[in-house]
Amino acid sequence: MPKLFPVSARGDFLDLVCSGMSVSAAVRRVGASRGTGKKWWAQSGQMTLLMGVSGGLADPAPSAEGPGGRALSSEERGMIQMGRLAGMSYAEIGAAIGRDKSVVWREVKRNSGEDGEYYASVAHAKAHQARRRPKPFKLVEDEDLCRLIAVWMDDGWSPKLISAMLAFYFGDDQTMQVSHETIYRALYVQTRGKLRADLAEKLSLKRKQRVPHASDRAKSSPYKDAFTISQRPAEVQDRAVPGHWEGDLIIGCDGTAIGTLVERSTRFTILLHLPGDHTADTVAAAMIREMGNLPDHLRRSITWDRGTELAEYARIQTALETTLYFCDPHSPWQRGTNENTNRLLRFWFEKGSDLSVHSPDDLNRIAAKLNRRPRPTLNLDTPANRLSQLLQAA
Repeated sequence: MPKLFPVSARGDFLDLVCSGMSVSAAVRRVGASRGTGKKWWAQSGQMTLLMGVSGGLADPAPSAEGPGGRALSSEERGMIQMGRLAGMSYAEIGAAIGRDKSVVWREVKRNSGEDGEYYASVAHAKAHQARRRPKPFKLVEDEDLCRLIAVWMDDGWSPKLISAMLAFYFGDDQTMQVSHETIYRALYVQTRGKLRADLAEKLSLKRKQRVPHASDRAKSSPYKDAFTISQRPAEVQDRAVPGHWEGDLIIGCDGTAIGTLVERSTRFTILLHLPGDHTADTVAAAMIREMGNLPDHLRRSITWDRGTELAEYARIQTALETTLYFCDPHSPWQRGTNENTNRLLRFWFEKGSDLSVHSPDDLNRIAAKLNRRPRPTLNLDTPANRLSQLLQAA
């Protein structure tokens, strides 16, 4: 039968270790075994210990600042511990130490051990180590984490998406989680980690600030009889009904271009191969070809910018049995889903590059890669999976 110890023995042991005493010396002082001391520390300490007879807590907390400072003092943490043992509420403890109850709640939640118990000495030492500067950089030694980040960045994933997916896949492993700001620092600051130096180039869109054109559209616009975005049904705006698309062109050098279509509810992307030019005839033929295979309920409407490439909109409407709506002049935000998608696509189609070198198979491969990427707006689901569900339902 395991030996039972009074509650105070555990607290005394933790106080001794946090003051700098070795585990061996501390367990002898309270009359416990070394195995019991290790168990107590694993449950309540969770901090690095120096091994050996003269070992103890690495970097113990210095003398505490006086009460009322920005950080809690050791005396205030001691009162929190006594208040918890006495069954006092957070508000009552906060009133006793002159702090808001939210400060007490956060302190207990942040610095309690795995067993849920709060010990003032342990909490004070943990808080001290958490405030140390500079902090150890996570991407210096962890080669597995750096390798995984590099694989995802090679596929065009942003640091923010990578951070979200690391938290999703490794929810129980803090060593495999990192913030997007840490990734950015590793990419842009020298000697800050083991990420490949060329990964910083994956972030650059090589785009200058967008400047609106000063000239107005010609009065003889081919869209004077077309539907405008203000006439678009409300169901398009709230994304509740699938089958509503947004489209535009990605422009390269020497007049080369690729057409992009994005479904608003699933973010599924279709790329239009435009060999040679992006005239109205070429764009209309490509759009009819690519969207003609979709079921009727997945081509309810298309919203496009007021470019001359869609002057054959009436032909497209008839062939696809859909309705085209056109944005107001100089209003790209009215196709926000398409604009965001085009920004992602610039990872493969750099501004100023020759887009004619990409074959239809290249476009299909890139579209498939983008459609298999998890999206935070879809709760980390993928556009391909969302569209597949719609097709199965049909």
